Amino acid sequence: MAFEIKRSLEVLERTPRVLREMLHGMSNFWTLSNYGDATFSPFDVVGHLIEGERHDWMVRARVVLERGEGTPFKPFDRYAMYEWSKDRSMEDLLGEFATLRDRNVADLRAMDLTPDRLDMTGTHPAFGMVTLRQLLATWVVHDLGHTHQIAKAMAYQYRNEVGPWAEYLTILPRAEGEHTSLRP
Repeated sequence: MAFEIKRSLEVLERTPRVLREMLHGMSNFWTLSNYGDATFSPFDVVGHLIEGERHDWMVRARVVLERGEGTPFKPFDRYAMYEWSKDRSMEDLLGEFATLRDRNVADLRAMDLTPDRLDMTGTHPAFGMVTLRQLLATWVVHDLGHTHQIAKAMAYQYRNEVGPWAEYLTILPRAEGEHTSLRP
């Protein structure tokens, strides 16, 4: 399926509401637990998404539109949320994410992104030349991936409680070489 800004906005503008519905009022059991070493909890994910709203997606989109390939993107610190989100509540993070995303979606809508503008290029510090279209498509997939990651972290907390149904629950991690039946 080809990238379309209108379809992308359908996801980008809904993500804060989806996460609020998933996480608002949930106990720390659900929001602070992850699914293994080097994985994010739902709290971590929301903090990470806030970092993206502040320092990644729209910052880079503006670099592409205003400066092109001549100004490489600044590296993005995927773990910065660990420091600044200490002592914050999930409710604070959800509210901040919604506010920042609303502003960024409004700014994105105002950019008049024609096909020619979407084909403009910038320079990623690791990948080299990328298009604005690729950056924006990645933003959408990034949201969806982290929504899945939140659900996976939550599901993982009951991994030992589901008994034989684990065979059918594709969201639960598998031991190496183990597979899940896709039959109900």
